[in-house]
Amino acid sequence: MSNHSLPCTFSTLVLSMASSAVLAMGLEKNPQTGQYEKDLNLARFNIDMLSLLKDKTRNNLDKDEQQFLDSVISDLQLKFVYASQAPNNQKSNKESAT
Repeated sequence: MSNHSLPCTFSTLVLSMASSAVLAMGLEKNPQTGQYEKDLNLARFNIDMLSLLKDKTRNNLDKDEQQFLDSVISDLQLKFVYASQAPNNQKSNKESAT
């Protein structure tokens, strides 16, 4: 098994899935391409996976883990609404203005 730079924890799992959702919403640049890429189906899939994780871990998480997961899901859902209403080129317009 290789050394990991991040600990394998519940919060790391949640953050990994959340990061994938944020990238898919086109809110951050893809680190591999350097471009904003919008794939709302993939973003929705990642949010749905986190919701599934919430359902499947119900009553098995400690209070902090549950609050963290709830907060991440709520934040992603709000961002998804924003991303789904924003034009596809919104980030590039902001970028060229700076």
